Amino acid sequence: MTEATSPLVAGARGKSPLQAAVHRLLSNQLARGGLLIILTFVVVAAFAPVFLPYDPATDSDLQARLKSPDSAHPFGTDALGRDVFTRILHGARVSLSLGVGSVVLAAAIGSGLGLLAGYVGRQTDLCLMFCMDILLAFPATLLAIAIVAMIGPGLRNSLIAISVVSIPFYARITRGEVLALKEREFVTAARALGGGPFRVILSHIFPNTLPPLSVQTTLAIAFAILEAAALGFLGLGAQPPTPEWGAMLADSYKFFTSGAWWAFFFPGVTIMLSVLGFNLVGDALRDALDPRMRV
Repeated sequence: MTEATSPLVAGARGKSPLQAAVHRLLSNQLARGGLLIILTFVVVAAFAPVFLPYDPATDSDLQARLKSPDSAHPFGTDALGRDVFTRILHGARVSLSLGVGSVVLAAAIGSGLGLLAGYVGRQTDLCLMFCMDILLAFPATLLAIAIVAMIGPGLRNSLIAISVVSIPFYARITRGEVLALKEREFVTAARALGGGPFRVILSHIFPNTLPPLSVQTTLAIAFAILEAAALGFLGLGAQPPTPEWGAMLADSYKFFTSGAWWAFFFPGVTIMLSVLGFNLVGDALRDALDPRMRV
């Protein structure tokens, strides 16, 4: 074993597995670019309402409708004379909230079901995974549209719909990890020392499922942003006059033939950049947490 690959050398350098993973993540140029994109959107979502207040009831100006980008309106104006730049900045809070909120809810429910199915097994596993397979049988976007159509449009219902279609992915990933871990020596030893199922799951199994769940969560936020934009585009997500990127596309694409390209171009680019940022970080995080990268 060479010095570069020796675990003793790695230990001597004082890096824990988590620190080594973070170092590999930050050493990836694409990951740094993705983190910069994500951080920019987070800062915008947090501080845009403070430094650039927005009131949809007063910010429209029909005399300035569909103005091309200039110094007063860097991204131009939409069909109601509203500043596209301002609406995009405020839409970041809506889209990111939907993406992160739906993923957190789906991860909590899905990982819990996966832990239960994998550890208990037998009929419980069969029943839960059969339900997950039914959900996976439907295209995610169509299922989300159907759910919102049944319970009504709106931000809260969009969050619920996106969460429901994401639950099976977390359940299957967690179940697979539990099945691989529950017969390992350290889990058997914990049970032999008197550890109950609840304690064994929380203290020994669940922490070891976090690396793949972390990767899935990062990638799922990108998927959730796209789903939220799709629902908004169809009029099932955020309702007017709430600034949301997908709804902005729906309001502006019809003006493409009139030459008002800016009204839909900038919201579309914003969606693309946000999704790209989370995908870059998710791919780099998967490589950083891959045990084979330590060899």
